Amino acid sequence: QVQLVESGGGLVQPGGSLRLSCAASGRIFSINAMSWNRQAPGKQRELVARITSAGSTNYADSVKGRFTISRDNAKNTVYLQMNSLKPEDTAVYYCKIDTVLGVYWGQGTQVTVSS
Repeated sequence: QVQLVESGGGLVQPGGSLRLSCAASGRIFSINAMSWNRQAPGKQRELVARITSAGSTNYADSVKGRFTISRDNAKNTVYLQMNSLKPEDTAVYYCKIDTVLGVYWGQGTQVTVSS
């Protein structure tokens, strides 16, 4: 069994910053890619940022230059630094890990950008 615990969401004003964390534990033998995804009300879940085990990254066009994904392999943790936040970034953010045994999702953390 694998558990993903997300933290760092909350309410922030436009232009502000937040840092999300997602720690994986349990029967993890090898994590390949780790990613952050988000789902706004009435919209489909979308990929925000992804990082491979080698450290290669890719981002949604809407967050390039503002968000940075990173990972600590020793801690099985992935981070998302979000700067210059906009109201349209408001969503539930989910982490996802791809392992040799399967794909796992976190429970989601709410990010609200509002003045």
